[in-house]
Amino acid sequence: MSKDEVIRPWLEERRIDDVEAFVPDMAGAARGKVVPADKFHSGSMKLPESIFQQTVSGDYIDNPNNVEDRDMVLVPDPSTLRPVPWAAEPAASIFMDCYRRDGSQVEVSPRAVLRGVLAKYESRGWIPVVAPEVEFYLLSPHSDPQEKAQPPEGRLGWTEGRQPFSIDTMNDFDPFINLVYQYCEVQDIRIDTVSQESGPAQFELNFLHGNAVDLADQVFLFKRTIREAAIENEMHATFLAKPMAQEAGSALHIHQSVMDKGGTNVFSAADGEPSALFHGFLGGLQRYLPHAMLVLAPYVNSYRRFLNPLASPVNLAWAVDNRTVGLRVPESDPENRRVENRLPGADVNPYLALAATLACGYLGMIEGLTPTQEAEGSAYDTGDFGLHRHISASIDTFRSSNAMRSMLGENFVDLYCNLKEDEYLEFEEIITPWEREVLMFNV
Repeated sequence: MSKDEVIRPWLEERRIDDVEAFVPDMAGAARGKVVPADKFHSGSMKLPESIFQQTVSGDYIDNPNNVEDRDMVLVPDPSTLRPVPWAAEPAASIFMDCYRRDGSQVEVSPRAVLRGVLAKYESRGWIPVVAPEVEFYLLSPHSDPQEKAQPPEGRLGWTEGRQPFSIDTMNDFDPFINLVYQYCEVQDIRIDTVSQESGPAQFELNFLHGNAVDLADQVFLFKRTIREAAIENEMHATFLAKPMAQEAGSALHIHQSVMDKGGTNVFSAADGEPSALFHGFLGGLQRYLPHAMLVLAPYVNSYRRFLNPLASPVNLAWAVDNRTVGLRVPESDPENRRVENRLPGADVNPYLALAATLACGYLGMIEGLTPTQEAEGSAYDTGDFGLHRHISASIDTFRSSNAMRSMLGENFVDLYCNLKEDEYLEFEEIITPWEREVLMFNV
């Protein structure tokens, strides 16, 4: 069947009026068009390729590989059709893949970058399995960016304090949480458990494991869903890595394992012990994650999250069932052996974060790397930061990394570095309140 033969009946059966056709950009935001359902046809939509040259603030950077600002042909992925549950009139959403006129894929598209990494696994007969965990804050509504972010009030008008894993605190936000589950079910976003995290009105939702592209799609849609559900409950939601100075940051932990074509977990040997490929994957994360930090911590604010290591491991140590390490191996049976990468912030593009962490693990597997000795006790006590402290160092390392270029693509690495450099320079031009308050008349 053609794509139209799949899409048309789906839209008609649900009496859809409008279709949100979008492409995830470099920041993980939706770029696209809203099309009347009766006018939606595959292969008839175009967008400028320069959407991947847009900074998070909406500015454009130069791209020597796209000086003509050419159009892309957008091809719908029928498997991603979903209702839009918050729309006033019946609406659907669909992901679009990006191609050039000659039929070649736009290789800098985040979805294409992730697929490129997965293709390398496939060439070896391996299939990655991932399960993200996403943290976020609910905030009191405000429109002044000069105001400090504040948590919303609970049922009795009190501002919630720090109550990790509190059931009663979650009950304060029952209408919001129930709406999130309702919206996720309609969109086939397979979330599992919800928990109150360390910060006030900070929550974490876990996803069921599965295919990397599908899970990235779900996280992308989940972020939109959380924001919409918060608005409907007269709140705001943020995935900023560090929205409040004295509170815990928000992470996007990634559980990852690798299966063979028969569905066997290659991280476990026949006798149930950790395999050489498991150790290679860990070794690859330890060696190459510093190369990939620009993707896992993509903004200046991302590095503020690392200032409090008790809330966010900032090391490359690994251990079983130890939350003080950056690379945690949850206690499990051999069939479910996996590695949890605890370094990415909630502000990441999910496609690029999954591509980067899987790329590092893949390199370790094919290079036969070995990890350090398993950490004992608290890894916070080692004093070894292990990661870049500033985005400028991450930009330089990412740009010069042959490993990242081989896995994520030359053009992507160049474009992404230029994009992040432009965003950083924009930030550097801003005089902060601290400079005006402390430095203005004291220097």
